[in-house]
Amino acid sequence: MLDFIKDFQSVVIGTLDEKALPFSSYAPFVYMNQRSYIFISNVAKHAVNLQRTPKASLLFIEDESKSEQIFARKRISLQCSSTLIPKDVEKFETVMNSFKIKFSEDMVSMLMGMQDFNLYELKTDYGEATYGFGEAYNIGGEFMEDLVKRHGGTGHGHNKS
Repeated sequence: MLDFIKDFQSVVIGTLDEKALPFSSYAPFVYMNQRSYIFISNVAKHAVNLQRTPKASLLFIEDESKSEQIFARKRISLQCSSTLIPKDVEKFETVMNSFKIKFSEDMVSMLMGMQDFNLYELKTDYGEATYGFGEAYNIGGEFMEDLVKRHGGTGHGHNKS
């Protein structure tokens, strides 16, 4: 899994709004110590949604222009529990230093100066990966970073009319 997501700079985020309807957006992210982190504004709907319901889905999906087959784009979907990381704890500084390294130090420092931006930690509870037709995996292992081949089932059947 880590090999697939290492070159991504942002992730698609699915949250639930006030009516329990799905809402999709995106955010730049860093992945470290078996967790994904996003640094987002409280003005953003996905931040409001996470504050109300701390569950989220993260989608990493292959760029269409790089996909061999549009019906089988490589992708990983992670179902996560989120936690707000307070600005006065050591973890906040550690993660934000990773943001500065991955992205522009000037940009991240400027955003850190804004009072409405908060850091969220997303812990994977469950996940799935698809790397093509017949290449479906669950995300598992001790740190929820391993691809676990799915067994059983008949795969994609063919309609023989």
